[in-house]
Amino acid sequence: MVLLGRRTTLMAGVAIGGTPGLVAYGLRRGAPALLRDRVEHSHGARSGEVTTDSAVLWARATADGRLDARISSNGRVLREIEGVWADERADHTARIVLDGLAPGRRYDADLWFTGPDGATGAVERVSFSTAPVHAAAQSLVWSGDTCGQGFGINPELGGLTTYRAMLGTRPDLFLHCGDTIYADIEILPTVAEPTGETWRNLVAEGVDKVAETLEEFRGRHRYPLLDDHVRAFHAEVPTVAQWDDHETCNNWYPGEVIDDERYAERRADVLALRGRRAWQEYQPVPVRTLVESAGDGFARRRIYRRVPRGQHLDVFCLDMRSHRGPNPTSADPGQPGLLGPDQERWLVEQVTRSRATWKVISADLPLSAPSNHADDLDGAANGDSGPPTGREPELARILAAFQRAGVRNVVWLTADVHYTAAHHYSPERAAVTDFDPFWEFVSGPVAAGTFATKDAQLDGTFGPRVVFSKGNETAAWTQSPRAGNQFFGHLAIAADGLLTVTLHDGSGAALWATDLEPVS
Repeated sequence: MVLLGRRTTLMAGVAIGGTPGLVAYGLRRGAPALLRDRVEHSHGARSGEVTTDSAVLWARATADGRLDARISSNGRVLREIEGVWADERADHTARIVLDGLAPGRRYDADLWFTGPDGATGAVERVSFSTAPVHAAAQSLVWSGDTCGQGFGINPELGGLTTYRAMLGTRPDLFLHCGDTIYADIEILPTVAEPTGETWRNLVAEGVDKVAETLEEFRGRHRYPLLDDHVRAFHAEVPTVAQWDDHETCNNWYPGEVIDDERYAERRADVLALRGRRAWQEYQPVPVRTLVESAGDGFARRRIYRRVPRGQHLDVFCLDMRSHRGPNPTSADPGQPGLLGPDQERWLVEQVTRSRATWKVISADLPLSAPSNHADDLDGAANGDSGPPTGREPELARILAAFQRAGVRNVVWLTADVHYTAAHHYSPERAAVTDFDPFWEFVSGPVAAGTFATKDAQLDGTFGPRVVFSKGNETAAWTQSPRAGNQFFGHLAIAADGLLTVTLHDGSGAALWATDLEPVS
């Protein structure tokens, strides 16, 4: 039985001439002159976007070389793949997209780089499980906000230990809901904590200033991969990555000119183009399934997509950053939404069409938590708890469309606000009534400062009720990760469709949980 079909796809490098069943995407050129040293992995290896029949493999090389792979399952080697060329054009990153995988199966992928002289480097193994097509159990974790507020890798405290706690739950998938880096906040050798203690960072070249050049953005993505817990997590758990603002600059929007003296380049569109390219190079996203390549390995179009996970689960990843209008300063009507018309239409069509038991919408911003700045309203919430206005009509249309189509079992996941919470929305408490009740679960940061909850400030337009929340309870505006208030969420779906949501702290301790029965 052939488990890897003829659609095995290679990304971000040259084709291997004459190899049957392989299609190359990206740049093409001959191998360079011989190198003296073996080409090794520089930052571990990882997988991503694992569906019922596909997966993405990712790695970065220390020098020019070819990413190769050996795919096995249950101890049996299924195929060896001569992969793609990694060089400076994509910062020596490369990926292999696998199609034709068997559903509900555990795979091991051994990855190594082969130099121009044929010498092979050390092997890094990543493991992943494809989603089952039938009614079977599966799970995922989600969080966001990595290395924010200047809190980076602190060796004295063991590094980014929440990744170790997430691995301990043995999830099938990780949803990183955005802010995969903080390109706009310097990582300095020390940070003065509000308690008077001193946070001591591991500092890498270039992270001590805001990112402006492509190389600086790339360096920010390399930084978390220096952590042992992050690399160990990536070796066992595939990632579905989103982006938000801090991959570029705080609260940016298209067309903005940034008013920040730290920046020489203040055009947000220029910074976002560089930030998007670095994000794409370093996250295991299957570019060929999302967008059309521009011919230089950089895809300029959409990030939002569906990740099919079998009978019980479809994940819909949003992009609430790229297609918005300017951030408003009021709740005035007529403002563009966060998604834009095309993404709004796509979301309604895709969720309505889904036959999965649970439709999980992974958003990079919460629905009712307000922005920290009244003169820079970054989300949909605007402080007016009356009928939808400002950016809110977009969400109102989406929720009403779900109701008209009879869509059931929609759950929203997000991070962004640096605390954890369970919000229940209902028309009984809302200023608008044409939608069905639903849950929104918030969890983060995975490795950043913790903020106070916004329970009393939630915009009431869609009737949110805070069922649980936990955040920074001190008087300081942010709390160091040292305090332990780092958060992630765990979503488990049983074979019968029962969904259990658990909110954890950074040690892995369960703080709150609920069971949701699917509605037919």
